[in-house]
Amino acid sequence: MTDADGGAAVEVRGVDKVFETASGQVQALDAIDLTVAAGEFVSLIGPSGCGKSTLMRLIADLDAPSAGTVSVFGKTAKQARLDQEYGIAFQSAGLLPWRTVASNVALPLELHGVASAARAARVAELLEMVGLADFADRYPDQLSGGMQQRVAIARSLAEQPRLLLMDEPFGALDEMTREKMQAELVRIAAETGAAVVFVTHSIPEAVFLSDRVVVMSPRPGRIRDIVQMRLGADTRRAARTEELREERGFFDMVTAVREALHGDAPVAVGPRGVETR
Repeated sequence: MTDADGGAAVEVRGVDKVFETASGQVQALDAIDLTVAAGEFVSLIGPSGCGKSTLMRLIADLDAPSAGTVSVFGKTAKQARLDQEYGIAFQSAGLLPWRTVASNVALPLELHGVASAARAARVAELLEMVGLADFADRYPDQLSGGMQQRVAIARSLAEQPRLLLMDEPFGALDEMTREKMQAELVRIAAETGAAVVFVTHSIPEAVFLSDRVVVMSPRPGRIRDIVQMRLGADTRRAARTEELREERGFFDMVTAVREALHGDAPVAVGPRGVETR
């Protein structure tokens, strides 16, 4: 789960986040400590309003912590953003309707001055990776919701980031498409070796995708538990297939995360309590 230098992709230390509102201060996050290893897939799950997306925004340098520090590959979150160390995808694909699939994927490369030949080669590679090579000249309104999200994922990978930040990217999809996209993401993450921080409300989704699931408490958001995914003899994400969803180990891990989420009696399935990595 680590790259050659064994460094962490993300380190969050003692992070609080307080928002000023018309009715006073609101504490969104309290004393968050979390490490995500290079190449690791970590999902954040918790009730609405627990600060999952706020934590994602702090990692992405879209907002600043009120206290504590956030680093990405040993850099400040701001420097990591400037160095394009991460790609980001949201629930809405956010595609530009007047640009084709290929030109939507190419946008980050254009903005950073990549030469046209190199840009075209990279776009072709990415569209092949997400299974959309035959749709390069289509426009977003000619694609299904799942296909639009594949374009958004390809765009987030354009500059070969070592980290993907994903905030409920499949939340608006129907269940069948969502499961197909989960399988696609497992494959893509394995192929690229990128670390992933993934926000979701779905326990089965978190279990299927993740190496570890971070369970957050109601506001102020704290890390209530971290559940290591144990899915049988071969837990490598690259080996996860649709058949996994029918296995006993999968249901056991769904139960473990559900119990952690609702504060039920502990289950002995992995490390419990605060992050210690």
